[in-house]
Amino acid sequence: MNTKSRTELLARLRQKVADGRPIIGGGAGTGLSAKCAEAAGLDFVVIYNSGRYRMAGRSSMAGLMPYGDANAIVMEMGTEVLPVTDQLPVMAGVCGTDPFRDIPRFLDQVRAAGFAGVQNYPTVCLFDGMIRANLEETGLGFYREVEMIAAARERELVTLAYVHSEDEATAMTEAGADILVPHMGLTTSGMIGAQTALTLDDSVDLVTRLRDAVFAVDPDRLVICHGGPIATPADAAHILAKVDGIVGFLGASSMERLPTEVAMVNHMRSYHDIRPS
Repeated sequence: MNTKSRTELLARLRQKVADGRPIIGGGAGTGLSAKCAEAAGLDFVVIYNSGRYRMAGRSSMAGLMPYGDANAIVMEMGTEVLPVTDQLPVMAGVCGTDPFRDIPRFLDQVRAAGFAGVQNYPTVCLFDGMIRANLEETGLGFYREVEMIAAARERELVTLAYVHSEDEATAMTEAGADILVPHMGLTTSGMIGAQTALTLDDSVDLVTRLRDAVFAVDPDRLVICHGGPIATPADAAHILAKVDGIVGFLGASSMERLPTEVAMVNHMRSYHDIRPS
C-alpha cells in the first residue's frame, strides 16, 4: 500500500514529465489487475465501480446506471485491491453527486481506508441534453463533483478530475484538481466497447480545447487524456504527439479489459492446436 504523501506523489509525477516520460495510470477492476499494473510500473491505478462491471463482462456504461451503490462498490473493491499492492498509489472513483452521503465525511473514510487520492466517477460530465440539464437543476450536477474535488484537496488527497467541456475544465482547475483528465467517452474496441464515438482526430481537437481551458487558469497543471478512440498505446502516442502539454494517459478498459480479452481468447484457442502424440 502506498505510504507517500500527496506532495511526494505529485513531485514524482512532475519529475517523470521533466524526464520526458509520460504519466501512465490504469483502472483496476480486480486485485489481479492492480498487481499487474504495479508489475508493469504504472504510476497509479483508480478503482471505479465500472471496473466491477467490465471485468464481469458488462459494459463500463453500467457504472453510470442505477445498478448498485457506486461509492459502496468502490470501498468494497478497495478491500480487494489495497492489500495486494506494495507501493502503488490507488485512487478511489468517488461519486460526488451521491445524495445519500455526506461527501466530506465519506472522503475521510476513503483516506482512512488507504486510498492515495480520488477521481470524480461516476461523472455527469458524460451526460448531455435534457438529462444533463435536469441533473444540474435538481442538485445532482457537475458542481457537486467540483465540490468533492475541492474537499479532497483540503484533505491532502491527490485529485484527478474527468472533464468533457471547457467550462468543466475551468471549474475543476479552479477547484484545485491536481491532474485534469479530458474524457473522450466510452472506450472503443473489444467485445463490449463503444461503436458510436469520436474519431481520433476529433479527440485531438477536443483535448486541445480542454487543455487550453485548464492552462488559462494554471499553465502548470498536469493534463492527461482518456477514453473513446484512445484505446491503444499507438492511439495515446498520437494524442501526446499532436497536443502539446498533454503529459500522459489514463486507461481503464484499455488497460485491463482489452488485453484480457485478447490474451485469454488467444490462449484458450491455442488448446485447439493440441494433437495427441
